Amino acid sequence: MKKNILVGQSGGPTAVINGSLYGVVTRGLESPDIHKVYGMINGIEGFLNGRMMDMAALEEDGTLPLLKTTPGAYLGSCRYKLPEDLSDPVYPELFARFADLDIQAVFYIGGNDSMDTVSKLSRYAASHDSDIRFIGIPKTIDNDLVLTDHTPGFGSAAKYVASTVREIGVDASVYDNKPSVTIVEIMGRHAGWLTAASALARKFEGDNPVLIYLPETAFDQERFLSQTREALKKKNNLVICISEGIHDADGTFICEYASEVGTDTFGHKMLTGSGKYLENLVKEKLGIKVRSVELNVSQRCSSACLSRTDLEEAVRAGSFALDCAMEGKTGVMITFERQEGSSYQMVPGTADVNQICNEEKVVPAGWITPDGCDVTESFLNYARPLIQGQVEVPQEDGLPHFIYRK
Repeated sequence: MKKNILVGQSGGPTAVINGSLYGVVTRGLESPDIHKVYGMINGIEGFLNGRMMDMAALEEDGTLPLLKTTPGAYLGSCRYKLPEDLSDPVYPELFARFADLDIQAVFYIGGNDSMDTVSKLSRYAASHDSDIRFIGIPKTIDNDLVLTDHTPGFGSAAKYVASTVREIGVDASVYDNKPSVTIVEIMGRHAGWLTAASALARKFEGDNPVLIYLPETAFDQERFLSQTREALKKKNNLVICISEGIHDADGTFICEYASEVGTDTFGHKMLTGSGKYLENLVKEKLGIKVRSVELNVSQRCSSACLSRTDLEEAVRAGSFALDCAMEGKTGVMITFERQEGSSYQMVPGTADVNQICNEEKVVPAGWITPDGCDVTESFLNYARPLIQGQVEVPQEDGLPHFIYRK
């Protein structure tokens, strides 16, 4: 007897998160063993409130292919944290809803906190002899999930960061008669993968960005000022890239020097303002022209900078997840394993989601220069294949043609 599957999205979106959704949905609609493919509206939280849709509607109206090039989360997202206590009444409520819909497998596309949801649901299922399968499909521009070479979403965000920083560098060099500093603040709480990608913007040795600061190393303000002074002796127009989560040796975020920061539902500090703080510091201490640019959400939702490699892998992660569930796997996250050799090749696999959730992969110390203000060639060799290839986004009246949920 045919059964149904359910797919949802959670956490911060990426430019290719809908690519993974496309992979699940298309493979599910093709499968002779699956009757219905349902989508959670606004993740597990929306599903608890009875919000869902039949994904076959996108195939019927011909809009399904647009998922691949539409950024954001088509189904809507949430930041809902399931209780740690598996005896909480929310779990039997969820599983009753799964049973009512005759759900055989649940796919959750997201980052670390989403994998925490997959972990809890799969552990509850195991302890209650439920045969529902739970599969995590990774996505995060932060690239901080462990046990996988990289995460879908990172490649396109890295391409956007490198492209934008290169544009900023060209713009900053227009007036070369007086020294100036442009500080670019890039997303990254504890892991600096995305900020490190700004190094890909360089066209030659000594090109901007000259200084790059990641949260993996303690940020010292006096050393920063000293390194900025030295860099200005060689280059009049300096571009400096920083992660939003840079912090001092005591763990205080640099943005906290300027203001109090709030927290989200998962207790994470909502970071912003490090660039503006350093802008004022440079202005006060060095007395030169300085400005700060916060890339903000643009780095995670730019369809104009889609990496073809990233999009293809995101779709593949979704379809591979469906295959894994049909084989009986559960409590796992889809991973990517880079193959050895001169050409870039990636093979999908799986890893125990319980070993992934609530862990964080940071940029290796060996990929950061000893002075703490740059990355090494090893990082560039790692990241460069992930940004390759262009994607043609459908146009409508000269603008990107996206799919919208009505």
